[in-house]
Amino acid sequence: MQGIFIQYICLILIILGLVMIADKLRLAYPIVLVLGGLALSFIAQFSNITINPELVFLMFLPPLLYEAAWQVSWKEFRRWRGLIIGFAFPIVILTSCVIAVVSSAIIPGFTLALGFLLGGIISPPDAVSATTIMRQVNVPKSLVSIVEGESLLNDASSLIVFRFALAAVLTGQFQFHQAAVNFVLVILIGILIGLVVGLIFYGIHRLLPTTSSIEIVLTLVTPYCMYYFAEHFHVSGVLAVVSGGLLLSSKRNSLLSYQSRVEGLNVWNNLVFVLNGLIFLLIGLELPFVTRQLGNISLSSAVWYGLIIAFVLIVTRLLCTLGTSVLMRVMSRFIPVSDPNPGWRGPLIFGWTGMRGVVSLASALSIPILTQAGQPFPYRDLILFITFIVILITLVFQGLTLPWLIRKVNLKDRFTLIPEQQQEIIIQKKLALASLRFLEEKYGGERARNEHLDNLFSKLEIDLKFFDRELEESNLTWQNSLKEYQSIYLEVLERRREFLNKMNRRAEFNEELIRKYLLLTDVEEFKVREIGSQESGTE
Repeated sequence: MQGIFIQYICLILIILGLVMIADKLRLAYPIVLVLGGLALSFIAQFSNITINPELVFLMFLPPLLYEAAWQVSWKEFRRWRGLIIGFAFPIVILTSCVIAVVSSAIIPGFTLALGFLLGGIISPPDAVSATTIMRQVNVPKSLVSIVEGESLLNDASSLIVFRFALAAVLTGQFQFHQAAVNFVLVILIGILIGLVVGLIFYGIHRLLPTTSSIEIVLTLVTPYCMYYFAEHFHVSGVLAVVSGGLLLSSKRNSLLSYQSRVEGLNVWNNLVFVLNGLIFLLIGLELPFVTRQLGNISLSSAVWYGLIIAFVLIVTRLLCTLGTSVLMRVMSRFIPVSDPNPGWRGPLIFGWTGMRGVVSLASALSIPILTQAGQPFPYRDLILFITFIVILITLVFQGLTLPWLIRKVNLKDRFTLIPEQQQEIIIQKKLALASLRFLEEKYGGERARNEHLDNLFSKLEIDLKFFDRELEESNLTWQNSLKEYQSIYLEVLERRREFLNKMNRRAEFNEELIRKYLLLTDVEEFKVREIGSQESGTE
């Protein structure tokens, strides 16, 4: 037990080192982690580490899905809901059908049922690597939102296809009518359970005397409860977590206190970073185990099958995205659509974001070793190997070429009406104006008697004049003045820290108070640097 614990501590330290290398090389860290895992798999100390599919589904998947549901933009999700649902359900089923036909045609003895099983495994793209890459380059926010929205739902649809295909292989029977009814029930009941559990936890947050620590721990427990109860009734645990997460994320301001929102954001960011890091490193480490399981099938044949299916998968997604573009243009003549003229650039990039990840590998690993008759599950080892090849090809090849494609295509943002720099000034101006009007209406008479209140009035009036002037000037002038202000303010904050540390050496000052103002200084620096990073990302 101690050896396994030390082993995973070493893995976490390796993850940190690889992520620093990825940042230095300006690569998406999932790609570097998978390649790092491949390299580690040849070291004896790490070659015995394998992925437990039950552990992935129960331990890793719920918090990752829940955090994604909290991060998704409700406004963008509603706007692109038709496209998101289309790619999460019909396109996943279509992809599974294509993979079923191709795999049964090229692999001797491979049946259509096994093909659908393979299709259900490799059909869902993994959005972590795609969004990580797209946030490093200049790409429209709408496209990122569509990829994130798709990732929330496609795991559920693919796992449902996988479940029905697995049952067909195990029993040798498949009734379309019964499967279609069960498919709908699995979706609807899964969503219902997620909403019910979400409402229960909403009531706990609102009615019980919770603290910020209790609230954060409750957010960590919530996705596991949603997933467990849904799976207990044999419905979609993924959709339960997604629907419950979307419900609670829409009520975050009434659900959590300001302290819980600030502290919880840091807790969840770090938790998701570690979980994603372990997942992608473990995918790479799985190579020796997967290769050893091939048995009688030659390695060259298995690699060839994997390459063909990966190619078919990439082409199918590209055809679907480009075909959807044409379909939306035709439909816009008869009904309102989210984008009547999507063109080819956005769909091409969207199609190239179809990297596969942990859900695919965990699904393949969850295939039982024996059938109900006690016979070895047919082609289990080959399915597992093909899944690994598909993940490796799509993640590394598409992941490395996606930034290049984005730069070459030069996709323009057609949906941002006002530049982000200008939006930020307008938001700040409106906040200052609303605050000033509120103070004038309710506390205008107390301004002369309260010096602190008078200072607040004066600050808001100065801010309002500043924002008015900045809106009249060019964006370049505003950016230059902002950068100069940020540089000077960061120097002031550093000098403030030095002064606080000197004060802390004196006996008459309480160290807890000094730490309090050091923390407030850190918060100020975080705000300044966050604005600076947003500006540099939009240039």
